[in-house]
Amino acid sequence: MISTKGRYSIRVMLDLAMQEPNRYIPLKDIAARQGLSDKYLEIVLKVLVKEKLLKGLRGKGGGYQLTRAPEDYTIGEILMLSEGNLSSVACLAPGAETCERAAQCITLPMWQKFNTMVHDYFFGITLADLIAQSQNQQKKNQKEES
Repeated sequence: MISTKGRYSIRVMLDLAMQEPNRYIPLKDIAARQGLSDKYLEIVLKVLVKEKLLKGLRGKGGGYQLTRAPEDYTIGEILMLSEGNLSSVACLAPGAETCERAAQCITLPMWQKFNTMVHDYFFGITLADLIAQSQNQQKKNQKEES
């Protein structure tokens, strides 16, 4: 299950990707647009800055900005940083001890395939893809309203 922290990380990254490039966006502005508390948003942003997905600048004119273009961020990368891992079962988590039942585990191949599908899905979507999808949906909705 994807946690609140993971979902909020994606929302924040999308919010910043939709702003003017090379401009620092204040935390309060992001929090207001996303309906998040400043305090919780700080926790999310701290991880993203530490892992160099974002740059932060303190003081007047400060805020946060992406370190790369939106097409260079995958949803999988963002989720891995905020969640730690995307494994569906504990025995497949990075660094997990080898399961003594692995050799006779009938379900292991199923879980491995599921993990591969989840990984490939999230690592195959970029911030730019989600923004384009949203814009296309908005255009479609506008046409239907006309």
